This record gives sequence, C-alpha cells and structure tokens, in this order.
Amino acid sequence: MRDQGRLTNWDDDKGFGFVTPDNGGLRAFVHIRAFSYRRRRPRNGDVITYQLAWDKQGRPRAENVLFREAALRPEAAPPHSRGAIAYVFPTLFLLGVFALAWLGKVTWWVPLIYVVVSLVLFCIYAFDKSAAMNQRRRTPEDTLQSLALFGGWPGALIAQRMFHHKSKKASFQMLFRGIVVIHLIALTLVATQFPLSGLLTGIRDFFA
Repeated sequence: MRDQGRLTNWDDDKGFGFVTPDNGGLRAFVHIRAFSYRRRRPRNGDVITYQLAWDKQGRPRAENVLFREAALRPEAAPPHSRGAIAYVFPTLFLLGVFALAWLGKVTWWVPLIYVVVSLVLFCIYAFDKSAAMNQRRRTPEDTLQSLALFGGWPGALIAQRMFHHKSKKASFQMLFRGIVVIHLIALTLVATQFPLSGLLTGIRDFFA
C-alpha cells in the first residue's frame, strides 16, 4: 500500500527532508536515495507517493518514493535504452584509444592506463555508493575527479549510470564533463596528428 504526502523541510544540499502525509498520519523522513525514476531534484511542496517503513531506531521513513505525476503515469519512467549512451560512449572511446595504439600513434601504455584506472575508479564508485547508503566514511569528490582526469572517466561514467551515484549533482557533473571534454580533445588531436609541438611553441611565444 502506498501513501501520499507533501515534502517539507527539504534540504537539497544534504539530500533529505520529511513528508507530511495527506491523511494526517506520521511525518516520515525522506532521503533522496529513496526516490525512484527521479528526473529532477525534489523541492519543498512536491506531492509524492511512498511506502512507509521504519529504521533501526523505530523511526518512520519513506521508501520507494515517486513524484505523484510519475506514480500516475508509470509509463513515463525512463526506459533502459535512454541510459545506453552511458555505456556505449566510454566503450567507443576506449576502442578509439586502442585503435590509435594499434596504428602506432600512441604507446600501448595509454590504453592500458585508461583501462586500469577506469576499473579502479569503477570499484571506488561502487564502494562509495555503499558507504553513502550505510552512512560510512565517503570517498572525497576530489579523489573521484582526480582519478577521472588521469584516465578513469570511462569507468566513472559507467559507474555513475549503473549505481545512480554522483549523476545528479550539478557542480560535480559540470567538472566531470569538463574532464571528459579534455580527453576527447586530446584524442582528436592525436588522431588527426595535430602538430602539438607547434601549438605549444606558439603559446610560449605569445606569452614571451
């Protein structure tokens, strides 16, 4: 059985608030992880439907939360195919790096580093998601972004989609996407044999 209520005292920075049920029952704690098919950030006053549960201390909490419009239109839930790009895009990038190594344009260490760091970062995302759900010590965001910059972004992108982790925080995603763009530009320059030495010389002369 699902209850319906309205979000109150929502703290978007911390990702939690409370729901006051329409029928006048118990006010329940709501965490952003409890939302299903979430297309946007929750806001104060949102009408939601949920299942009432209890935490280890016997306090009421909302689980399997849906915005009311999503509950009334379940067919509007995003299909799995919409997230396919999160798996296909990094895979194509890695194939491109391997192709460059095969053609002799980069050393084989380059695709190896991408694969190893991506696997490491994928595992870190999995552990961090578990830590977030169980209120354990978290991995700093600077660590996640640094490993993404050093070649782990393909694994990070797949993990973000698979675990629904760090995929909605705007400031995090803005920096992460910038890192991805940097790697795409670098791959394009290498693939087209752009004269990087000439570019660096021009920049040096400009600031000389």
